[in-house]
Amino acid sequence: MNHGGKCRHLHGHSVKAAISIQQETLNDQGMVCDFSDIRDCVSAYIDEQLDHNFLLHKEDPIIPMLIANNERFMALDEHPTAEVLSKMIYQYLKQSGFNVVEVALWETSSAYASYRED
Repeated sequence: MNHGGKCRHLHGHSVKAAISIQQETLNDQGMVCDFSDIRDCVSAYIDEQLDHNFLLHKEDPIIPMLIANNERFMALDEHPTAEVLSKMIYQYLKQSGFNVVEVALWETSSAYASYRED
């Protein structure tokens, strides 16, 4: 909402995520963690919450129409930017027990946004 560029129009994205995890020591297999554990955790969250879901700000005027037509959507306190989605994934990984350092979302091969807590 209220964005001056072409992204003010309804649109979607296919993104690629880069996730950084750290540990003080390696596990008994010489790894921080198994990549498949991260993938499975993130994939479950994305499939359940984000994929094929209409993400929008909680004050978007289109929400009543979506409700009236039984459309799937997620109303967010913040605008659904790559930065905000990075933060959501970061927080989910943290709550799932991963020592996440940063989550970056690539919207294109040359444009990404990331979230980290210091």
